[in-house]
Amino acid sequence: MWSLQWPWALLLLPLPLVMRWLLPPDVISRDAGLRVPNLQRFAALAASRDSAQLLRWQFWVAVLAWLLLVLAAARPQRIGDELEIPVTGRNLMLAVDLSGSMDAKDFQLQMRKVDRLTATKAVASDFIRRRKGDRIGLILFGERAYLQVPLTLDRETVNVLLLESEIGLAGEKTAIGDAIGLAVKRINDAGTGAQEQVLILLTDGANTAGNIQPLKAAELAAQIGLKIYTIGIGAEAMTVPSVLGGLRQVNPSADLDEATLTEIARLTGGRYFRAKDTAGLQEIYELLDEMEPVAEPEAGFRPAKSYYHWPLALALALSACLALIAVLPDTLFARANKVRSHAG
Repeated sequence: MWSLQWPWALLLLPLPLVMRWLLPPDVISRDAGLRVPNLQRFAALAASRDSAQLLRWQFWVAVLAWLLLVLAAARPQRIGDELEIPVTGRNLMLAVDLSGSMDAKDFQLQMRKVDRLTATKAVASDFIRRRKGDRIGLILFGERAYLQVPLTLDRETVNVLLLESEIGLAGEKTAIGDAIGLAVKRINDAGTGAQEQVLILLTDGANTAGNIQPLKAAELAAQIGLKIYTIGIGAEAMTVPSVLGGLRQVNPSADLDEATLTEIARLTGGRYFRAKDTAGLQEIYELLDEMEPVAEPEAGFRPAKSYYHWPLALALALSACLALIAVLPDTLFARANKVRSHAG
């Protein structure tokens, strides 16, 4: 629907009549006398057009220009349909391990073997799309931790940058403590006043790098109310070729420090999950959706698009036409004098 943002501006409509009533009558007559000192201009103007019709046309153009100008001042706008805007007030950070061990191909996706990071991207991407109303941030860590995306409502950007991440991008080792410490710092610096602070940390190993010990970082997280859900990823058994020929069973998750991940979750009021395959990882993220539910849609916002520039542009165009017509008699008078001088 259409509406006026500042409808009180319509009170300016009678302003020209008020000014005409307030101005002394002799001001207009004196101005007219200054502009038309003799009758020669009338003769020149009468030769080109009827002066009475010209004045009448100018009057109505001026009236239309004034109406458009007042309408522009009232700022007409079109109000769109009511939108649902879910807002949870939750800060949700994702910390994803990019260390070299994430290259192990012990997961399946669409009937083919894939590495752990590829499976993580597929499942976490769907999780991000469902988190309407959360401010989401992304941390990628390996030997060092990097803030890839600060807290934002733009889920699409978070998703794209997650999908563009590569194994080894942050180094070959694993700095779990630094990743938690970076999440604590960024959430603490954000100062958004969110009621809930959540970190979902996914890794397949133990802390082998960094300057902060994981449990110390978890204590700092607990102090600011940051709840950490840890996910240990990796299969328990994998068949690989033997050096002597044939096949043998190995445990690709032998380096996974489940005790530390469990303690990190306990210290912060979170929970530890174990993802042994893609289906298990999917179930974990679905369970996280239940434990940290998204917001219910809240109605009440209607987008508004302003159209004041259209009547303003038309008013300026009409004013330019009136200004051009005002100088037209002078031009005709100059041309008439020039013709008479040549004829003489």
